[in-house]
Amino acid sequence: MTIPSKYDAKQVEDKWYDYWMKNNYFHSTPDEREPYTIVIPPPNVTGVLHMGHMLNNTIQDVLIRRARLLGKNACWVPGTDHASIATEAKVVAKLKEQGIKKSDLTREEFLQHAFDWKDEYGGIILEQLKKLGASCDWERTAFTMDPEMSESVIKVFVDLYNKGLIYRGYRMVNWDPEAKTTLSDEEVIHEERQGNLYYLEYKIEGSTDTLTIATTRPETIFGDTAICINPNDERFTHLKGKKAIVPLCGRIIPIIEDEYVDLEFGTGCLKVTPAHDENDKNLGDKHNLEVIDIFNDDASLNSFGLHYQGKDRFVVRKEIAKELSEKGILVKSEAHTNKVGTSERTKAVIEPRLSDQWFLKMEELAKPAIKAVLGDDTDINLYPKKFENTYRHWMENVRDWNISRQLWWGQQIPAFFYGDGKEDFVVAENIEDALVLAKEKTGNASLSVSDLKQDEDALDTWFSSWLWPMSVFDGIRNPENEEIKYYYPTNDLVTGPDILFFWVARMIVAGYEYKDEKPFNNVYLTGLVRDKQRRKMSKSLGNSPDALKLIDDYGADGVRVGLLLSSAAGNDLMFDEDLCQQGKGFANKIWNAFRLIKGWEVDASLLQPKTSQIGLTWYEAKFQKTLAEIEDHFSKYRLSDALMAIYKLINDDFSSWLLEIVKPAYQQPIDKTTFDAIIEVLENNLKVLHPFMPFLTEEIWQHITERSSEEALVIAKYPLIKEFDTQIITNFDFATDVVSGIRTIRKDKNISFKDAIELFVIDNDKSSKEFDAVIKKLTNTSAINYVSEKVEGASFRVKSNEYFVPISIENIDVEAEIKKLEAELKRAEGFLFGINKKLSNERFVANAPEQVITLERKKEADTIAKIETIKSSLSSLK
Repeated sequence: MTIPSKYDAKQVEDKWYDYWMKNNYFHSTPDEREPYTIVIPPPNVTGVLHMGHMLNNTIQDVLIRRARLLGKNACWVPGTDHASIATEAKVVAKLKEQGIKKSDLTREEFLQHAFDWKDEYGGIILEQLKKLGASCDWERTAFTMDPEMSESVIKVFVDLYNKGLIYRGYRMVNWDPEAKTTLSDEEVIHEERQGNLYYLEYKIEGSTDTLTIATTRPETIFGDTAICINPNDERFTHLKGKKAIVPLCGRIIPIIEDEYVDLEFGTGCLKVTPAHDENDKNLGDKHNLEVIDIFNDDASLNSFGLHYQGKDRFVVRKEIAKELSEKGILVKSEAHTNKVGTSERTKAVIEPRLSDQWFLKMEELAKPAIKAVLGDDTDINLYPKKFENTYRHWMENVRDWNISRQLWWGQQIPAFFYGDGKEDFVVAENIEDALVLAKEKTGNASLSVSDLKQDEDALDTWFSSWLWPMSVFDGIRNPENEEIKYYYPTNDLVTGPDILFFWVARMIVAGYEYKDEKPFNNVYLTGLVRDKQRRKMSKSLGNSPDALKLIDDYGADGVRVGLLLSSAAGNDLMFDEDLCQQGKGFANKIWNAFRLIKGWEVDASLLQPKTSQIGLTWYEAKFQKTLAEIEDHFSKYRLSDALMAIYKLINDDFSSWLLEIVKPAYQQPIDKTTFDAIIEVLENNLKVLHPFMPFLTEEIWQHITERSSEEALVIAKYPLIKEFDTQIITNFDFATDVVSGIRTIRKDKNISFKDAIELFVIDNDKSSKEFDAVIKKLTNTSAINYVSEKVEGASFRVKSNEYFVPISIENIDVEAEIKKLEAELKRAEGFLFGINKKLSNERFVANAPEQVITLERKKEADTIAKIETIKSSLSSLK
């Protein structure tokens, strides 16, 4: 194949991805090899590729490609999550555009629309991941609502119910009025918001007395069923046993006593609204209060809201404040900051609401999962370890998990009601089994399937994805199948810390409950992708680049390198597009190095020069040292450090040093021994770089020589770590300092590289002389002379050694040197003029501290001496 003059990522990427797919390199089946398994954190079926996905999946692909090269049976399972709230919202919105209301459809009709939507849009992100180079086993692509996945979820629900761990309860829950569903506590984000504290006056029944309460939510007065005072509060002794009148609606409510009331907050009187506040509900239960729900499911007011019926709660808040003020009931209002719960998905303000919901008892289930991560002999490692504290806080304070959602998109809860009572239900995997149970429970043999009605609610999305590492291998339905036994537990999980509890902790819980084993060995928690100003990337800020455009502009390899170079292990990533440019530049440098090598003419009759021999010996040691460093970085999930080690190895050691050492003279051939060795070095470089830059490396690999499909780089054998000579690396580093010193003299003195120079050395350091031939070649030095006395000429030091280069006028580009010295003289004279001006200023000399004057006089003397030296050099050249 002819080698193009430039590396064109656009031409290369599709070609090699198609080749990898055609040869089925990414597919895995159980065999005798050691398995290496990753399950993808399934992106929402609604998702498109963003910077967080780019980072997360690049890291996973680096790990999986490296495992493949290491000879492991690498299996990366891809898939998507049905994302019940987000997807249902999108489907409802699409139907609305078509003039169709969800309420006008049956569940089956709606689900058909949802699956149609999923089929049309649901695989977009997986296709986009291919552009990034993700080497997933696409034949294993799973979806959390695939029939076998749903069957696993239902099976687990029934099992946990039968174990007494799932129960139905009438509880105060977090209600999302936009999605019209309940949320678990973990799906609620608490934000500080500026609001008002409203002071309202309530009349006391049968007297002219009043009392004032403070509330942030005046619209909820319609749900008040008591006023509570602290029995120890002497201010309200006269109100004990009396009743108050709720403003506007005129309802008579009792004044109750409870030490729960904070004497210091507000007015010391508390309005009790059991239907709309968890603490009020607890008070209501304790004092047997009436519960009045004033909201519809969209948080508009119902008939209890009187003339505000049908209006949104926030509209009512403004309007009722105005009405209460006009009627003299609103005493005052003042600014007040309080924490408001919002929905993670829809951003709507959460409404506490009482309803019948399904819950999973978590306390006992959590214990093995706590021990697995935090015990003395841990099974699961979190990287970075700092997240163990977060994990501990959540897991040791775990609450029962509200697993029901008032949605249709999701697995329908397998509870079947046979009567009108709250306890008139059975739980079974299907309606036929449910009928058998219902007949047993009721003793009614005449019951039929038509008498049963399945619970309308769906299960929380996380209740399906917590089974992911098992269900993708069918480990719930068929717990002893070959795949689950081979691939489980998986090796590494790469995900964001924001779902450490939602998903990671729950997968650990499920793993110990259903396999009595951890679901993975290690959890690598990536940081958030932020911009250069440390702001989180978001559509609203407009600071999130288009992931696919980045790939288009810099190539997938360039973007992968850019992401990883800006991503220190587990810390937030300050993304800078310039790093993608650096990645693209790195790809071009490797390409040009490869073209240089392939451009050399090879002569089999030539002997290998000593310089090449020593250079290759040094590089083999350097490569092995770097290989050991890379291994250490991978063991600690410091992927950016691993990449940087490879970057320096190839960019500096290989391209800047080794190729210069072995490069034949201009238009001269290279010996075959050296050429073959350089090709082997290049191939090893490509192997260690391949996980990070798969497209570029495969392209060069296939250009080096004709390869069969069994010889592709994607399945090549990773270099083995061997013992290496540390001394040769130390000696070479010393030699490079010598080379740099000589090059500096050539540059400073304008000595052309074509002109050979002599080098004299006072060898105080007793340095190794094995690299003298290399030094001579790289600096065009005719001889290296070891002496005991200083030699006239330009000099430099390396450690305690002194090096001298005699300067002959024949060696110097006189015209260029004069030009340079004249420019230096002009700068020095300008600097001296400034110092003299300062020192001739009497006010400056009189007022400046003595040490400042001393420093200025020293600068003056040094500059005068420098000017004299430059003038002397100039006169010798003219």
